[in-house]
Amino acid sequence: MTTAEDARRAAPPVPAAVRRFRRCGAGAVLTVLWAGAAATVALWWADTTSVVGTGGWLTGAGRIAGLLCGYACAVLVGLMARVPLLERRIGSDRVARWHAMAGRYTVCLLVAHVMSVLAGYAAQDRASLWHETVTVVLDYPDMLKTTAGTVILLAVGLTSARAARRRTSYEFWYHVHLLTYAAVFLAFFHQLTLGDEFNGKPVATAAWYALYLGVTALVLWFRILTPIRLNRRHRLRVESVHKEAPGVYSVVVRGRHLDELGARPGQFFRWRFLGDGMRWTSTPYSLSAPPRPDLLRITVKALGDHSAAAALLRPGTRVWAEGPYGSLTADRVTSHRSLLIAAGVGVTPLRALFETLPGEVTLLYRARGAEDLALGGELEAIARRRGARVLYALNGPEGQRPELTAESLRATVPGLRGHDVYICGPHAFARDVYEALRAAGVPDRRIHHESFEF
Repeated sequence: MTTAEDARRAAPPVPAAVRRFRRCGAGAVLTVLWAGAAATVALWWADTTSVVGTGGWLTGAGRIAGLLCGYACAVLVGLMARVPLLERRIGSDRVARWHAMAGRYTVCLLVAHVMSVLAGYAAQDRASLWHETVTVVLDYPDMLKTTAGTVILLAVGLTSARAARRRTSYEFWYHVHLLTYAAVFLAFFHQLTLGDEFNGKPVATAAWYALYLGVTALVLWFRILTPIRLNRRHRLRVESVHKEAPGVYSVVVRGRHLDELGARPGQFFRWRFLGDGMRWTSTPYSLSAPPRPDLLRITVKALGDHSAAAALLRPGTRVWAEGPYGSLTADRVTSHRSLLIAAGVGVTPLRALFETLPGEVTLLYRARGAEDLALGGELEAIARRRGARVLYALNGPEGQRPELTAESLRATVPGLRGHDVYICGPHAFARDVYEALRAAGVPDRRIHHESFEF
């Protein structure tokens, strides 16, 4: 692809002031989000003069939960919009964690809103909960649509629970997750028609419309219009497919003017291959080599239907891509020494960084056996060319797994505390390595990781 020296010159260290700005960025965004939640509660406070009786307290609690649920829905969709400022500067994994947290809050607030309002109405009308539920759903304006949206949101929440995700394919989860947009749309209108906080209050109504229209604009721009422009401009097609290890394949993609994408080693795209059985799913795969003006390369392990089908891609297949995303790049470097720790196919973004990171670089590659070392020949060649080190942590003859502990890492990498450490691999592996690094005295600010688990 590119030479190591050229790639290093293309990815210089970022000034300390810029790094500090990016660390502060996450706190600033969270501050804005929590301020929005406080302003949302203030809508109820300004509209409520008194709360009387059990029914009043229940209804009031339901109204607060409903307002916060409506606000959380907007935040949820906004975090799905793949805004480059968030994806690249804060990190896709952190944005994904925020999205997951917002999803949990949304579902909990939704349940609290429904149960509290129905219980409050039932107490005020001295009717049964079932009778009040039927009355609200069938007789109140916009409630049939809202009920459908509620059911969809609950279904999305259930399929997003960790226990359900372990038993669900990425493709199924992805398509169910897209229904969030429909759920939010269906539930939006009853907020204005039934919400006392908005009836006859043009300022509050305008602010609520501005919130939802702003989030809608982000989704339309970054998830629809920007990808359309990217793919019309760059005309991506599969160039070739190469086997790297058992079940692991590299896909080379050719396009026009790819240098205009601004992609950097360590970043990823979301890929949709317009071939049989793959066109309906968009999946994140990292670049496994520094990008060239005419070629991009990803390396894929067969872990699901989509990734398994990558091995069958034919040259000339059209490709639809979105990105680049991610902040696992040279921008995070704070030292002239770096340690890259990879497990399995997690080596793909680190292979690109191994070629391009400035300074002294060591790569530690965890795999079951020598036959599972994807891109191993390239790593050895890069190490020889730039005078770097490649170390392997392979299972023993009886299948025993080597432990990456604080002691073993300190012994393997002299001066470990002064290194920037990049981690990529399965969630449990990354968590264990992170804990070992912290126990070894590596500062948190020097441990860099992005997770792509769904």
